[in-house]
Amino acid sequence: MKYMTTAEIREKYLSYFEEKGCKRMPSSSLIPDDPSLLLTSAGMVQFKPYFLQQKQLEEPYVGTTTVQKCVRTNDIDIIGTTGRHLSFFEMLGNFAFGKYFKQEMCSWAYDFSVNELGLPPERLYFTVFEDDDETIEIWKSLGVPEDHISKLGEDDNFWRAGPTGPCGPCSELYFDQGPEFGCGSPDCAPGCDCDRFLEYWNCVFTQYDGQEDGTLAPLPKKNIDTGMGLERIAAIMQGVQSNYETDVLRSLVAVGERLAGVTYGDDPECDLSLRIIADHSRAVTFMIADGILPSNEGRGYVLRRLLRRAIMKAHLIGVEGPFLNDYVDEIVRLMGDVYPEIVENRELERKLILAEEDRFGATLRQGQAFLEDALSQLEGTVLPGEEAFTLHDTYGFPVEITSEICEGRGVTVDMEGFERSMEAQRERARAAGAKDAEAAWSTYGGVYADLLNEVGPTRFVGYEATTATARVQALVKEGARVASLAPGEAGEVILDVTPFYAEMGGEVGDTGEIAAPAGTLEVTDTKAPEKGLYVHAVRCADAGIAVGDEVTASVDARRRAAIERNHTATHILHASLRTVLGDHVKQAGSYVGPDRLRFDFTHFEAMTPEQIAEVERVANEHVMDATATTIYETSLDEARAAGVTALFGEKYGEKVRVVEAGEFSRELCGGCHVGNTAEIGLVKIMSESSVGANLRRIEAVTSYGALEYVNKVESELKETAAELRVPLFDVSERTAANVKSLREIHQKAKRGKTMVSDDGITKLTDAAVMSAAGYPVIIARTEVREGGMMRNLWDVVRARMSAPGALVIAGEKDGKPVLMAAGTDEAVAAGFDAGKLIKAMGPAVKGGGGGKPTMAQAGGKDASGIDEALEIARKALL
Repeated sequence: MKYMTTAEIREKYLSYFEEKGCKRMPSSSLIPDDPSLLLTSAGMVQFKPYFLQQKQLEEPYVGTTTVQKCVRTNDIDIIGTTGRHLSFFEMLGNFAFGKYFKQEMCSWAYDFSVNELGLPPERLYFTVFEDDDETIEIWKSLGVPEDHISKLGEDDNFWRAGPTGPCGPCSELYFDQGPEFGCGSPDCAPGCDCDRFLEYWNCVFTQYDGQEDGTLAPLPKKNIDTGMGLERIAAIMQGVQSNYETDVLRSLVAVGERLAGVTYGDDPECDLSLRIIADHSRAVTFMIADGILPSNEGRGYVLRRLLRRAIMKAHLIGVEGPFLNDYVDEIVRLMGDVYPEIVENRELERKLILAEEDRFGATLRQGQAFLEDALSQLEGTVLPGEEAFTLHDTYGFPVEITSEICEGRGVTVDMEGFERSMEAQRERARAAGAKDAEAAWSTYGGVYADLLNEVGPTRFVGYEATTATARVQALVKEGARVASLAPGEAGEVILDVTPFYAEMGGEVGDTGEIAAPAGTLEVTDTKAPEKGLYVHAVRCADAGIAVGDEVTASVDARRRAAIERNHTATHILHASLRTVLGDHVKQAGSYVGPDRLRFDFTHFEAMTPEQIAEVERVANEHVMDATATTIYETSLDEARAAGVTALFGEKYGEKVRVVEAGEFSRELCGGCHVGNTAEIGLVKIMSESSVGANLRRIEAVTSYGALEYVNKVESELKETAAELRVPLFDVSERTAANVKSLREIHQKAKRGKTMVSDDGITKLTDAAVMSAAGYPVIIARTEVREGGMMRNLWDVVRARMSAPGALVIAGEKDGKPVLMAAGTDEAVAAGFDAGKLIKAMGPAVKGGGGGKPTMAQAGGKDASGIDEALEIARKALL
């Protein structure tokens, strides 16, 4: 066999099936169109509409061929422990929808394996479904010896999406790695649990429709669905026994060797970590590039778990600090030419991964706190397995780390309980995987799917016109088809032609009216519950409508114009945000209505007021340039080559629609837009906020909405200026001054309350000592900072003292010292003189003052002398 790189195998496969008449199509996104699926895990997912006969492949193609990026995590804890399991992998596939079947597929599979890849025929083995004699005869006619063909049962060689629906036999191709990889049993054959026979290609012949009674009805069109794991065939062609030793993954293992200063093969535990990080880094890179962001649910949770598992494994082999971007750089180098999305989103990948690495550091600290708490409350010397599983699943702690920490405390981990929790999680994942497989083939169901199959897609003319003549194709009321809608009823109208834009891509659906023979109906919304099928929600006030009616459909043109202004403004804001904040900014959601727009984007911190102002300035500068918009269709490859922005996480077909506002903003978009940026008028940002980790949101208005917003702000400002009795542009300064004064008043009141509270007074009275003249005296610092409040304090203290006495206190106001001395008549009669005492204390604070024998005060310039002043009082009185 000739050595082939992964890239060579990939291209050879696609080229081969292109030559056989199959259309080469790009990999679909890891975010499937089907909402019932979490992630794309098979090549056939994007071809579901073709298998269901909802879409037809154009002539002269006989089928399709792809290399599909896939993510599967139902066996995440096995990844790295074997040479076969991966979370991210590439699946080579070819698919047919009635144009070719078993004879062609088997012939091509054999020809490709033997003549294109050069696999020795004597090392190829084939399994077939036990009742599929037709396929056995085809393999034999191609020269496959009978002893290289095995019959297996339904569990191994019959594919079903679910209990009912499309199904059929399959035939698998195996490569004999040699008896040294076998179990030694004389009965060893394909399907054995040992590693001798390696399955590398599965050909599914979907020819039946499973019925509820268990019978198999022939499908009107027989389908082909094949899959060849690229990493697995690469291992065969490169003469290695593990996917991790193939060229691409081995290069990623080498990144780990460099970062950790280790050598792959020296230590089994270290090797396991290197394999896991190499695998997970690819999954992370491609998931982010396809629009998946880390979160605590759904796809985002899968991504976060893979990220954290890779980080923890890196820590185990001594890699500290941020490191994953080193892997991403290598992945982009190895695979960026085939998957341009990982190149286009490199800046986002970099910043998002750095943010997650930092965030996980905090999570690890929380996990350590959780473990500490669990250990402190532990009764006995065994940590429950459920606690260890929580640390593993929620905080990313490998059970080995938990065991090591526990061992240092004389505690063991209940590993049986931990494994029970792990197995329960695996069962949930397997169940979810089975549901995914069934969902991938299930029909969308419902009245709309039936309508799409029957009447076909709606012809949309709304880019060119807001009015169109049409025929009523169908009517729906409360989820069921009806022949007519009567006056006073509400329902849904499906037309053959429509100018109404259906809600999609963040843009709301059009409203307007439909003029029927019997009168006019109000259109309250337009949606597309099935791709291509436009459904108009209507209210029949005084007139009804029937299937077959000729009607005139008219969009509310004024409302549509407002939507167009806001939609083009979102494009300009997107470009402005990237200009100001950086290329990591990607659109992550939007709402475009007639009254406002909302724009969600990837960013890792709150924008500053200066950044918001700059984005607004840049956006309005380009609006006021009065640039004509250019809208055209092209291929996705050509658009990417021209640098057109593809929206983050969006899925596109081969043909795409480009909306350009000069060179500044160029995006792929199917929405409605202005003809010139000047139509937008003014873009005004109303708010910027967080909508989740790594996601920010801008809300803005344009044109009349912006005018209304500015007028409202101006009106509020004028009212405030009138209340404050200041000029309009002095409102901010006066308000700040008032707030400062109010804050000071509150602080004074708070200090006063503190000092005159029972607790504050008690502390002072408890500090009283007996003077040399025989009366009680209090000498202390105080939080009270003004003379008036000091006098009030004396009134309260005097009433609380056990006997008539005196008070000497000192405080600070704005950094300057304030002194006060006061005494009762009885203290004065015994020799106390507040005036003389204050004069003696004044020089210590570089100030002076005076008063009567019963009360005196002083101020000064040097607060550092307060302690000295109080000491003078003590020496004079005690």
